[in-house]
Amino acid sequence: MSTVTAPDTTAPDAPAPAAPRHSRGTRVLLLLAVFVCAACGLVYELALTALGSYLIGNSVMQTSVVISVMVFSMGVGSLAAKPLRRRAVGAFALVELLLGLVGGLSVLLLYAAFSWLRVYTPAMVVASFVVGLLIGAEIPLLMTMLQRIRRQEAGGAVADLFAADYVGALVGGLCFPLLLLPVFGQLKGALVVGAVNAVAGGGVVLWIFRRETRRVVRTCLLGGVAAVLAVLAAVYVLADEIEVTARQQLYRDPVVYAETTPYQEIVVTRSTAFTGAPDTRLFLNGDLQFSSVDEYRYHESLVHPALAGRRSSVLVLGGGDALALREVLRYDDVEEVTLVDLDPAVTRLARTFGPLVELNGRALADRRVTVVNADAFTWLRDAGRRYDAVVVDFPDPDTAALAKLYSVEFYHLLAHVLKPDSRVVVQAGSPFFAPRSYWSIAATVREAGYATTAYQVDVPSFGNWGFVLASPGPGGPPPALRLAADAPRLRFLDDAVLRAATVFPVDRRPRDVRASTLMDPAVLEYTRHEWQDY
Repeated sequence: MSTVTAPDTTAPDAPAPAAPRHSRGTRVLLLLAVFVCAACGLVYELALTALGSYLIGNSVMQTSVVISVMVFSMGVGSLAAKPLRRRAVGAFALVELLLGLVGGLSVLLLYAAFSWLRVYTPAMVVASFVVGLLIGAEIPLLMTMLQRIRRQEAGGAVADLFAADYVGALVGGLCFPLLLLPVFGQLKGALVVGAVNAVAGGGVVLWIFRRETRRVVRTCLLGGVAAVLAVLAAVYVLADEIEVTARQQLYRDPVVYAETTPYQEIVVTRSTAFTGAPDTRLFLNGDLQFSSVDEYRYHESLVHPALAGRRSSVLVLGGGDALALREVLRYDDVEEVTLVDLDPAVTRLARTFGPLVELNGRALADRRVTVVNADAFTWLRDAGRRYDAVVVDFPDPDTAALAKLYSVEFYHLLAHVLKPDSRVVVQAGSPFFAPRSYWSIAATVREAGYATTAYQVDVPSFGNWGFVLASPGPGGPPPALRLAADAPRLRFLDDAVLRAATVFPVDRRPRDVRASTLMDPAVLEYTRHEWQDY
């Protein structure tokens, strides 16, 4: 702890007496430290919410829990800091060192808790509480230190302090997605921020209040800063190895590619079965997107019924792995295809990663293909042309961001890019594992003004899986589920399979469910409740 040169005879809750006079620039430096610490604090909060969204899904719940726990613990931290105001300088230094260490290691520790211990949610609550507790202790201590430099009316001091704090939070919030995630990734980004936090906190005492702090305290503080930086640096060096080891615990097969983007975590595994056939699997945020052993069943069933009509121009929404695109390009009379996928890392992987390039047949190199990396909802609002056929191949709607792509409003926007006789197909999840979700998607498409035909097939790596074929125009006849007369020879699908695909067992036939909208994302509610048992 630090001591000031003047004796302190005030009551515990009273501000500390005036210290030796400081220059005007000293106050600016302290407010700069407030700015930096606030930026670091918001990054910790964003890192915890983003990690939970990647690992657990349910981003609204993850965000709500992290923010609620942190705000509560910040209040507790502010109260707990009141007795420390008489030794505000030393207490602040200790708080910042602990915050830099705990905040910097928080992502790594939570990832380990998820991978090895399977206790992510309790660990997340504890981490959020501890980080919030330390952040909450900053403000009372900083206010005391600010008044020691130059006393001013309480309202003015609060205005200065919170202005620096809020601007710092703005910068931290922007740096997280625009700088830290793209350059360092989540794990290393948190470590870098922890180091900045420790240096900023230590610098306040070692520079601004150096004359008011005993040499032994300054020496101990310098050693503490060095120790925190050494720990964070050592973990940074080992971060890649730790991340690979922890990630492998989550997957049955060897991980051959992994990348965390601003949108999701991408993982590819690859193994060789007893038959000698390689099994390449793509996972987004831990959810299986395909297995190379049977993906043709899924993609043939998704694409070819939609291309049984006119198909000179085709739109593919999602499907950045280019496997649906591969099936579209098997028709020689397809003149142009637009593929819209949010994450450029996925389409880049489909262009450059050997096993995936081999699987998709170099579809993205075809001259007929135009790739657009954009949010499909936003892109549709400004799309200026129409298509003969549309393939909608999004991941299941288990987050709020994905649920909007299964809403009445989304299918209304989609209608603006359709020709009168267009055909649309939507992947709609599993009628067996998630029947309410499936029939909610079908009801949503109908609510948006389409005639629909529901069908389902078996894909061993997924189980029973369903689709909705649609054509614009309410009240019209349901689109015929068939293959084009000139369809290429397929490995799984034929007209007999399609006839059987429209028959649902008694316990999986249409349910009384709500259509999903932006304001009432019913499909998100159904998906969460149904899939949590599997």
